[in-house]
Amino acid sequence: MKGNKTFTGCLSRAAQNMGKSFPVIAGVILLIGLFQSYVSREQLASLFTQSMWQNTILGTAIGSISGGNAVTSYIIGGELLKNGVSLFAVTAFLVAWVTVAVIQIPAEISFLGTRFTLYRNALNFIFSILISIVLVYMLGVIS
Repeated sequence: MKGNKTFTGCLSRAAQNMGKSFPVIAGVILLIGLFQSYVSREQLASLFTQSMWQNTILGTAIGSISGGNAVTSYIIGGELLKNGVSLFAVTAFLVAWVTVAVIQIPAEISFLGTRFTLYRNALNFIFSILISIVLVYMLGVIS
């Protein structure tokens, strides 16, 4: 009997969390639709036509500035790949999106201190670049 209550409690909490995340996911999908109507595939592809390093650094920079949660980053990353953005840039964007938080620096400084926050963000920026390059080569997919 106790196990059944635990299961229904977990199921109830999972449903509540899904309900809370639905507006965020719907908002991201709507923003992607707006983005696609104002930014053409050619414009987006022309932004990422440089070398592997430039694509990776640009993807990391954009992900660092825009930061967010992992669920929405997968949707955005998939759309970027569909629009011809290199895998290096998209992978760097995804890693930086969830690890580097430029937008949250003031709050993080107040809780964790300036030194820790700046080191953490700088190291995560560098590691986002390195991880994306290593990951793409490990997968054997060169874009």
